[in-house]
Amino acid sequence: MLSKIAEETKGMLVSTVKGADDVLSTLRGSVKNQIIGTLKDVSDVATASLDSVKGVVEGAVVSAGDLGTTGVEVAKAAVDAAIAGVSEVGGNVLKAISFAAGGAVSGAAQTGGNVGSVAVSAVEGAVNAAGKVGVSTADAAREAAIGAIKAADAVGSEAGSSVRKALLSAASLPKDVIEAAVKGSQK
Repeated sequence: MLSKIAEETKGMLVSTVKGADDVLSTLRGSVKNQIIGTLKDVSDVATASLDSVKGVVEGAVVSAGDLGTTGVEVAKAAVDAAIAGVSEVGGNVLKAISFAAGGAVSGAAQTGGNVGSVAVSAVEGAVNAAGKVGVSTADAAREAAIGAIKAADAVGSEAGSSVRKALLSAASLPKDVIEAAVKGSQK
């Protein structure tokens, strides 16, 4: 079941983005604006308010089918945009990365999407965004992997295993960082 913010995001994206010439660019702008608006409404951009980041990204991934694109494509774009939004309002970018990646995996699980592929895409989006906002890409990869694994484990052991395998086999991700995150998640 989607959270209220995930439902609102899905509805907003379907009405705003569907039919756009460049769906992913429009989605990025909409997600970023949603994050900025949500976090500016909170007087203290603390960790608790960053839970809304998870909901926004989750709603974006769930909306992928309605937008005529895939959860994998949306996950990367939504995580990237969410991190840009959090950075713009001065929030904790590393914590937001973990929440955003978790939201992507949760959204994929709710739609029956490939949680492993979405997790890899979310981590790629986090690494890409980190480079643009001045955060260590290794730290971003670690936090995104941890967030994706936690969300997958919450879905079930099969999803957790699928995400771990996908992250470990992704050539696009820093192998040593991902191995450490996976190993740390098995404690």
